[in-house]
Amino acid sequence: MKTIKFANQSEKMETLEKRIDIIFASTANTNEKLQKICQLLHDEVEHYNWVGFYFRNGDKEELKLGPYVGAETDHTIIPFGKGICGQVAVSNKTFVVPDVSEQDNYLSCSIETKSEMVVPIFKNGENIGQIDIDSHVVNPFTDKDEALLNYVCEKVSEII
Repeated sequence: MKTIKFANQSEKMETLEKRIDIIFASTANTNEKLQKICQLLHDEVEHYNWVGFYFRNGDKEELKLGPYVGAETDHTIIPFGKGICGQVAVSNKTFVVPDVSEQDNYLSCSIETKSEMVVPIFKNGENIGQIDIDSHVVNPFTDKDEALLNYVCEKVSEII
């Protein structure tokens, strides 16, 4: 897939939201939709080097890795409270880490990861999972990234 050139960041985010809507409206099954969302974000947002979903693992106090795009990870199960994803599972709040080297409770997926953003997914007021973004750039995330990822999480909650 070729990266599209945009006049500005707002235009890019609007176009991505439209493409996200098309994926969610498709007849693909849930995992295929989530995989396509990961691929789209990975391909189209330059500083998204790893994009993946984690979901609560049944009644257990842990997260289980779902669809993702990027380097393989050993972190297929993450206990609540451990790492950035585990902290979001407990806090229910978006967590942006501008520089992972400054985080004590960080689970390294890749030595190339410099920053991370994790946004929770809610369904009926319950935190059911999250989208996790790793970047090879220090401090790349903006309010536009958070808005886009919140949009994705809202759409995910409609199909889960």
